[in-house]
Amino acid sequence: MTEPLIRNISDTALWVAMYRAWESDQKNPVFRDPYARRLAGKRGEEIMSTIKAAQRHAWSYTARTYNVDSFVMQEVENGADMVVDLAAGLDTRAYRMKLPSSLQWIEIDLPDLLSYKRDILANEKPVCRLERIPLDLANPAARRGIFEELGRAAKRAIIISEGLIVYLTAEEVCALARDLATPPSFQRWATDLVSPGLLKMLQKQIGKPLGQAGAPLKFAPEEGPAFFTKCGWTPIEVRSMLQAAAKLKRLPLLFRLFALFPDTKGTKPKQIWGGVVLLGKQSTAR
Repeated sequence: MTEPLIRNISDTALWVAMYRAWESDQKNPVFRDPYARRLAGKRGEEIMSTIKAAQRHAWSYTARTYNVDSFVMQEVENGADMVVDLAAGLDTRAYRMKLPSSLQWIEIDLPDLLSYKRDILANEKPVCRLERIPLDLANPAARRGIFEELGRAAKRAIIISEGLIVYLTAEEVCALARDLATPPSFQRWATDLVSPGLLKMLQKQIGKPLGQAGAPLKFAPEEGPAFFTKCGWTPIEVRSMLQAAAKLKRLPLLFRLFALFPDTKGTKPKQIWGGVVLLGKQSTAR
């Protein structure tokens, strides 16, 4: 039996690493990730070369990375002493960004993926205090214990999640959000979000291989960022991929006209929209 192109959800990390490798190869890259191509490996290259629709979305992944980078730097400058990187995958921010050496960077993901990453980066040195925690975030009791422990170790933490909540149901997202809202020091959360309109398009374009890998795309709330208000968090700032890509001069010609219109901040469910939302815990979102 032929092995599927994307075997499981962890393989999506190889795919995303290829986007970072592509951007790093540009003449004037938005960011430089010298580790991305090694991490993506041959399978990452194969996934990208085979799924033609995925190649058309490179600009949005560059914009997403840029938006999350910006929120991380903003919160570190505002006093965050810990970054909790949920479903960290092959993220290399702890290596490639200009971060304080005292910053605690916590990567949480499945054991096999973290082991693969550790082996590839064995001879590289992170710029801050990096810790990796093997954990299945689908286990509520286990994640609550880890969140409680991390919460005690931080004064002010920002959580980041990319390519995580889109694979969850609304109920699962809200449960995770409530767990993240419990530790007093967990004050900010930056996460990517898509509209129902964009979700429908992505399901048509790349949904089949993801579904076959047991990782169907699910979450795109009708309410947009306001969804999180019932789960312990308040939207503070919303940055669209389209607007960021236009600013960075990464938008394909076809999309440049759309970038001239005011951003709806994810409030129009039928619109094809994706962005990164900075959330504040409701007791601290002032």
